[in-house]
This record gives sequence, structure tokens and C-alpha cells, in this order.
Amino acid sequence: MLVGISPPEIERALRERDYSGVRDALNDLEPPDVAEAIEELGLEDRAVVFRLLRRAQAAEVFEYLPPDAQEELIKAMAQEQVASILNDMSPDDRTQLLEELPAAVTKQALGLLNAEERQIARQLLGYPEDSVGRLMTPDFIAVHKAWTVQSSMDHIRQTGHDSETVNVITVVDDQGKLIDTLRMRQMIFADPQARIGDIIDANFIALKATDDQEDAVQVFKEYDRVAVPVTDSNGILLGIVTVDDVLDVAEEEATEDIQKIGGVEALEHPYMQVGFWKMIRKRGGWLMFLFLGQLLTLNAMGLFADQMAEMVVLVMFVPLIISSGGNSGSQAATLVIRALALEEVEPRDWWKIMRREIMFGLSLGLLLSGIGFVRIAVGEFGGQWMTLSLVVGLALICVVLWGVLLGSMLPLILSGLGIDPATSSTPFVATIADVTGLVIYLALAAAIL
Repeated sequence: MLVGISPPEIERALRERDYSGVRDALNDLEPPDVAEAIEELGLEDRAVVFRLLRRAQAAEVFEYLPPDAQEELIKAMAQEQVASILNDMSPDDRTQLLEELPAAVTKQALGLLNAEERQIARQLLGYPEDSVGRLMTPDFIAVHKAWTVQSSMDHIRQTGHDSETVNVITVVDDQGKLIDTLRMRQMIFADPQARIGDIIDANFIALKATDDQEDAVQVFKEYDRVAVPVTDSNGILLGIVTVDDVLDVAEEEATEDIQKIGGVEALEHPYMQVGFWKMIRKRGGWLMFLFLGQLLTLNAMGLFADQMAEMVVLVMFVPLIISSGGNSGSQAATLVIRALALEEVEPRDWWKIMRREIMFGLSLGLLLSGIGFVRIAVGEFGGQWMTLSLVVGLALICVVLWGVLLGSMLPLILSGLGIDPATSSTPFVATIADVTGLVIYLALAAAIL
């Protein structure tokens, strides 16, 4: 019997052919823990461990492995074992796997499914990408309103073993149309002889199979559900979506938004699994675009070359000015993009947001200009210090105000046009604020001097 389940211990037990020890050590663990324990093993050892697991456990553990590890195992294991795992996987997790696999491997995997599971897989894969239909599972419990609570409970005991969840019970009519949902606690506390139709209120939440997966995230968030039924356009019940799958979607969407906000194209795979050249493409495009934008600062400085030659000290404060505008713009953009994602604000709230940001911009600008005034006053700038402090102070107020307005309004404009507001990444906002902030600074200097 193994004492622990660390990868080195598993490898040592396999070398010693202590297969029963490996099996006993892993059988008592939860599937996510088993997946984590064997993920670091070599491919051959992983395939051996999967042969040692119970059939049902192997299918559950397989669902928790990352897509690349799943694909490697499919190629490494015998077809009989692959068929067993694929047939035992939950339909929604299997659909996600088949989406990730190359077309040739997906075709081979579909051929290993039995007729019933193959039909389910092809049906789910037939829905649009990123639709609720790809997330749903057809393993659910349905009862009829004419049934009694007692007969419904008997039905649940007989057929509920393979259901994704028994927390939510769907109620359908004779044509399979969804008419309500019940929570298990309602069934437990109801009169056993009462009819289902007497305890429902026909007030339910449902998704359509063609709805976007982000809509499912919002429904679960708003109504605090563990499962939501999915229907076709005619209201016929097709399946259910459970909260665990929706949490995965929410994580993917949040990750994609964060990457876009950082000025990187969304990564389709985990960071460590993205190839070198693909990562260069994902990051290089934005960097080249931003670099070309920053080159405009040369043109801006060229316009005011004479003024800068007369008062060279102005150049010393260029980094201070443009960084203040870029930083304030990035702050505002991040706050507004996240507020849009959480549906705290909408594009139609632009005037309210602008008024708030004007007050914030003026206050922050005054704060920074005060710090700049003190720095210039204690510096060695001779008789020019008063004029210089006036230029720098006014420039900081104007640049910070412009930065927060730019950062807050650009995401709202993009959202109103139907474009992902995360596209207005903070580096993009900072670059625009840098260039325009430099023009504001030098224009004020030219006017005052």
C-alpha cells in the first residue's frame, strides 16, 4: 500500500510493479486530485495508471486533465480503453474534448462511440461554437405534471443514477415541452400523493440551445442556480446546463478579457502550452502597432523644437507628463471595462461616467500638479522656476483630465458599436494618451513662454 500519491512515488511503485498499491492509493481520492497526481507522469506511466483505474473513475479523472494531456492519452491508449472512457464521459465534457482535438482524431474518436453516444455527440457538435448547446448535457431527469410526487420520486430513484444532477427536476408535457422546474427540496417536503401539477407555478428560467455561452453565465449569476434547462426555439426540452460548466466559461471569458486589456491577443491555450512563434504573433502585433503610435511623439516634439531649444529644461519633464496621462487613462479604462463586463454600467450611462471622470481627473491632476510644484520649487531651476512650475502644473491637470476621459469613453464607444470593450486595452489607451499628452504639454509651454 502506498503511503503517498506524489508523482515520484507513483513512478517508483510502477517500476516495482506494485500495481495494486497504485490502484489502492488512487481509488480513495477525488477525480481532480487523481488527475493532478498523474498529470506530471510520463505518457507511458499515465497510460498504465489509467489501465489500473476503475472504468467509471477513469472517465471522471480523464475529464479533469488538460486538453493536450487528453489528446496524448487518446493516442497512447488502446482503442478499447479509449472507447470505454469516451462512452463513460459526460456528454458536455466529451463535446469540449472533441472540439479541442484535430479533425482526424475527432473523427476517429466518434467512431469509437456506441450508436447512442455517437448520436448525442454529433448533435452537440452541431450547435454553433460558443453556444449553450455545446455546454448542455442530455442527462437530466424529467417528470410529468400528471404524476404524483411519490411516483416521480420512484422514477428519480430508477433513472437518476446517470443524471448530471438531481438537484433540479424538469417538468414536461406529453410533447416534451418544458413547463416548469422543481428543486429536490420541494419534492421532499411535498405531500407524496400530491400531483406535480399542483406544486408547480410555471415560473421558471430556461436557456435556448442557440444562446451564447456568456448569456448562460449571466443567468446563473443573476438567478443563483445550480442547473438551468435548455430548450429549442419551440420550448422542447433538450438538456440542462450545470454550474460547473458555466464556471469554466466564466473563467475563460475573464482570462480572455484580461489578456486583451494587457494588449495581447486572446490565447486559446494555457500560457505554458503556447508555442514560441505563436506567442510572438499574439504579442508582437500589438507591440508593433503601439510602437508605431509612439513614433508620433517624434512628430509632436518636432513641431515644438524651437520652444524646446529656448528652454531645454522642458525636456526633463516630458516623461513625467506623458506617463501621468498614460497611467490615468489606463486606470480609467480598466475600471470602465470591468464595470461593463459586470453590467454595472452601460454605454447609455456615458454622461454620468463622464461627469464622474471629469471630477476625478481634475482632482487627481491637482494632486499631481501640487507634487510637481513642490519638486520644481526645491530644485535648481533659477529664476525660471515659477514659470516652469506653472507650465508643468497646468499640463499635469490637462493631461490627467484628458487621460481619464479617453480611458473611460473609448470602452463605452466600442461597446456601443458592438465591439468587445476589452479591445481598448490599457496599452492602447496609454499610447494615445502619451502622444496627445505630449502635444498638450508642449502647446501650453509655447503659449505661456
